[in-house]
Amino acid sequence: MGLIGRAMGMGQAAGAIGEAAQGLSEVFVANATRAMELDAEIHRATMETAGAEFQYAGSGLFDRAINGLNRLPRPMLALGTLGLFVYAMVDPAGFARRMVGLKAVPEPLWWLLGAIVSFYFGARELHYTRAAPRVGGLLRRGGLRQAPADDPVAVNPALSAWRNGAADQAPSNSARETSPRSQ
Repeated sequence: MGLIGRAMGMGQAAGAIGEAAQGLSEVFVANATRAMELDAEIHRATMETAGAEFQYAGSGLFDRAINGLNRLPRPMLALGTLGLFVYAMVDPAGFARRMVGLKAVPEPLWWLLGAIVSFYFGARELHYTRAAPRVGGLLRRGGLRQAPADDPVAVNPALSAWRNGAADQAPSNSARETSPRSQ
């Protein structure tokens, strides 16, 4: 505390008043920093729990069978959709009857199906994003190093290209259409 504060006698009293005001304000408005710290602790504990669950993954017949089943939904959805097109061409009357049956499915059930498919593919994308190799703190995708989304210069394509060593190359049409910012 400076000389002026001591001369006015405000040293410890001002500090006590400030602490009291902070404590009183936290009664009405939560401390955002502490809330973020608690959220980070919960996230870390959750990730540690999930990691411990898969620490001793077996490679037996059952585990291989379940891993095989986990790989089926994407090909089944893709081939099933193509199969619907073939079915519509081969038997239009039967296809029309099946579509009338689908129209009878209640809307909340469609929402549930959409949520399940979204969570499945979203979790898969998140898994591969987290497992993506990083070089020098930058995410490497498709041979191009990209700045992380929270990087303040990530919104500047020219600066990102310069940082990636691509400034001396002439930009092509495809380079102008895509942004180097990671999403």
